[in-house]
Amino acid sequence: MAKREESDGVWQWLVDQGEEAVQQVAGDILRNSALTDALGQAIRKAAETKGEIDRNLERLLSSLGVVTRADHERLVRSVETLQGSLVNINIKLDRLLAQIKEAEKPARRPAKKKSDA
Repeated sequence: MAKREESDGVWQWLVDQGEEAVQQVAGDILRNSALTDALGQAIRKAAETKGEIDRNLERLLSSLGVVTRADHERLVRSVETLQGSLVNINIKLDRLLAQIKEAEKPARRPAKKKSDA
């Protein structure tokens, strides 16, 4: 049991040393403005490239007749709009039917009084 605790302690020490080394390297990188500028520019360029790849892939899929995510999302929005319209039509029809039923009800006649005979 003591050996396991000892190996756990050694492992934790190694992890701590690794964390300290990573923090030191990260600190050194962040203090170097030329390096942070280059890193920022690389990240911006990567984002631009990803956008271009996404657009080109969408064009390719579209030309092949494959449904893209944008096509799917556009279709879902259209279906949701149609569902909303159908709900509104149903509500209006229900109101109209209720009005028709109310209008068709015969007028209530007053109850006949029983005469005292």
